[in-house]
Amino acid sequence: QVQLVESGGGLVQAGGSLRLSCAASGIIFSSNVMGWYRQAPGKQRELVASITSGGSTNYAGSVKGRFTISRDNAKNTVYLQMNNLKPEDTAVYYCNLDMKGSFRAYEYWGQGTQVTVSS
Repeated sequence: QVQLVESGGGLVQAGGSLRLSCAASGIIFSSNVMGWYRQAPGKQRELVASITSGGSTNYAGSVKGRFTISRDNAKNTVYLQMNNLKPEDTAVYYCNLDMKGSFRAYEYWGQGTQVTVSS
């Protein structure tokens, strides 16, 4: 069974920074995609950023230039460095892991961590 454990959320003033971490444990395929999604109250969950095991990244337009996703494959851990935070970044942030096996795909989610940005 795969588990994703997130940490690093909290309350910060606008313009501040936070760093989220997500550690995956269990059977992790060497080829995978890890990412961060967020969901604000009354809104749908949206992709924030993702990174492949090879290091290719993808960002939502609203966070480009402010957020940086990175990973440590040896530790099966993904990070999200969030700089110049804005009140609209307030949401629950979820870690995601996607893996493709020979016959099926696997998707796992973390429990979520709250990020609150005050104006």
